[in-house]
Amino acid sequence: MSHFLRPLALFSSSWSRPCMIGTPKPSSFVKPLLWGAVSIFSAAYAVQSTVTVRLDAEPALPNSEFETDPATSIAFPKTLRIPSKFPLPQFSLVGVGVRTVSFLGIKVYSVGFYADLANPNLKIPVTATPDEKIELIVRNTSTSYSHLRDGFMRALAARMQLAHARATVTPEEEAAAQSPLRKLKSLFPTTALPKGTPLDIILGAPSGSPSRPRTLIFRDMGSVENDWVANEFVLAYFEGNGISPPLKNAVTERVRTLGK
Repeated sequence: MSHFLRPLALFSSSWSRPCMIGTPKPSSFVKPLLWGAVSIFSAAYAVQSTVTVRLDAEPALPNSEFETDPATSIAFPKTLRIPSKFPLPQFSLVGVGVRTVSFLGIKVYSVGFYADLANPNLKIPVTATPDEKIELIVRNTSTSYSHLRDGFMRALAARMQLAHARATVTPEEEAAAQSPLRKLKSLFPTTALPKGTPLDIILGAPSGSPSRPRTLIFRDMGSVENDWVANEFVLAYFEGNGISPPLKNAVTERVRTLGK
């Protein structure tokens, strides 16, 4: 996402293929990211308490303040400040990578994974990272929102199948996820999505309360609230080789240096 790329980080389209079935548990260096502490609850709550978050374009930054994905030449800012009516922290780039369709060799999108690494309240072990995950997506080929939606839905369907195989999802959790999954599918318009168009996704920190599920926000489109959907949407990018192996490798190496 060059113009852009803001929060969290990934891009999925009709080319997306789940890369996680039959693989072992997600990397221990990455999984704590999604179950991180809630020391920045005010920022997390602000994200969770709104249905739609609008983000304005960031001003141009010098090249030294960007990290470029060598596979696509798409540049990601090393730090990210999100304009919002709710106060949000500055996010740091953890890793970038490309999503490639192996059997065609098509580079579909670049991914930048962001997190709030400067939170002074974070007291985490070396295997954990910040409360808030930010994922930012930039398409590398022109497509449509419906193709992007279908890729996301296929990845989540594969995650549910994997959860069944591992016996890690209860019938109640599966039933509770159905309505949020339908809502997620309905968020995407039927219009085209030109190459380079950003799609920003914010994963709120866990609230710690059963009455307030975790929120996954799709910029300018809406949000879904469900712990399973929010967590598994991002975990799909880090299962096995991950949907984007370069992203997983970059994030894993960066996370090794975090914590105390």
